[in-house]
Amino acid sequence: MSLYPAELRRYLMRDLLPRVLPFSDAATAELPLPRLLRLSLFQGSVGMTMVLLYGTLNRVMVVEMGVPTWLVSLMVALPVLFAPLRALIGFKSDNHRSAFGLRRIPYIWFGSLMQFGGLAFMPFALLLLSEGGNAPPIVGQLGAGMAFLLAGAGLHTTQTAGLALATDIAPKMSRPRVVALLFVALQISMLGSALLFGLLLTDFTQMRLIQVIQGAAVATMVLNVVALWKQELWDRKRAAQMRRERDAGRPRPKFRESWRAFIEAGRSKRLLVALGLGTAGFTMQEILLEPYGAQVLGLTVAETTRLTAIWAFGTLVAFGLAARTLTRGADTYRLSAYGALIGICAFTAVIFSDPLDSPWLFRAGAMLIGFGGGLFAVGTLTAAMNMADDGAHSGLALGAWGAVQATAYGVAIAFGGAMRDVITHFAAEGVFGPVLTGPAVGYDAVYHLEIVLLFATLIAIGPLVSNGGGNGARSSSRFGLAELP
Repeated sequence: MSLYPAELRRYLMRDLLPRVLPFSDAATAELPLPRLLRLSLFQGSVGMTMVLLYGTLNRVMVVEMGVPTWLVSLMVALPVLFAPLRALIGFKSDNHRSAFGLRRIPYIWFGSLMQFGGLAFMPFALLLLSEGGNAPPIVGQLGAGMAFLLAGAGLHTTQTAGLALATDIAPKMSRPRVVALLFVALQISMLGSALLFGLLLTDFTQMRLIQVIQGAAVATMVLNVVALWKQELWDRKRAAQMRRERDAGRPRPKFRESWRAFIEAGRSKRLLVALGLGTAGFTMQEILLEPYGAQVLGLTVAETTRLTAIWAFGTLVAFGLAARTLTRGADTYRLSAYGALIGICAFTAVIFSDPLDSPWLFRAGAMLIGFGGGLFAVGTLTAAMNMADDGAHSGLALGAWGAVQATAYGVAIAFGGAMRDVITHFAAEGVFGPVLTGPAVGYDAVYHLEIVLLFATLIAIGPLVSNGGGNGARSSSRFGLAELP
């Protein structure tokens, strides 16, 4: 049977692509696939900026530019200081007054401008920081600090408003698939950006560094503008209501009152506690897995580098499985609990890989860390999305999720690295006895703490687990463990 161009196009979009492309079933009549893929580009800019701030520039500043390690650590930590403000950003976008009734687009736009400004200014501040010239050292330090802070503030603003926009336009039944797709876009962007930056900076020069960072600034602006274009429709009804409220002198809602109401509304506080504990439990090892494989198991550089791919594979599989199960009505909190349980098994495998001298057990543990962390992230973010079904407070809910997740992420990484160094130093001095003196002692202490944090996550999330997508009755168990898997 011959197909005319229009029929062929319908066959590709309605029949073939949903069966071939992953997450293509996330598209709906309200949010078609081309529009959804275009919206996911804001995650591409966020992932690219994260790789640049937390990975590429970290190495370049220490090795090629000779910046002191303590100063680099301080610079990298500066964007985390803005993370707690994500809840305020989400609240402001919920209540933004615009002549066109827009709420999310203005915040994505200004977040994009901050990302662009921070990245565009950054290479010159770094050169001033490393070389100094005739300027006092404090000038370069302040300039680099402001560049990192501005870029970090931009990525947090863009991601918060972008996730809120996705919640506004995605039907409730398709939100799990939309969440998974947005996470996949973030992962792909981070992986692709890391490979591209590494390739471009192979032959490092200061001019090449300027070109790469400013090229990333331009790419960030292009991706975000394409992502936000015609995503949020003009809402004349809402704009008229805002004008009436303004003319009547009605004050805007206060963040403190809205935050108190949000926290006291049933499950919010417990979800955020579980999110913070679980995020810390999964990410404290972020900078320790590869050194552990090298120092304890004797893996080569190539073998430890593959751990990132192994971890990413487990994470992507988790995203696909989470989207599938949540779409079929699975409980978001139960899915998060499964992720925490898998994380406990994963860290146990990593710990036992040393006495068993098993690199394959270590690799399996790394994959399970990614798998469990992926289930936990999608489950908790979908639960946060479901807290604001009417869309009136979706920015506040997702901003709170992002604030807790990003803050716990940064604090856990810093604390994990410091704890490993302190425990390793004491072990080398013989403080823990003649048995606990090897290089694995510091790492294992961090992994044991992560297991404890994940058990605490199960305790916190237990009462939320039900058979109704998190909307059922609370558990009668004191610690909420009776309803866990």
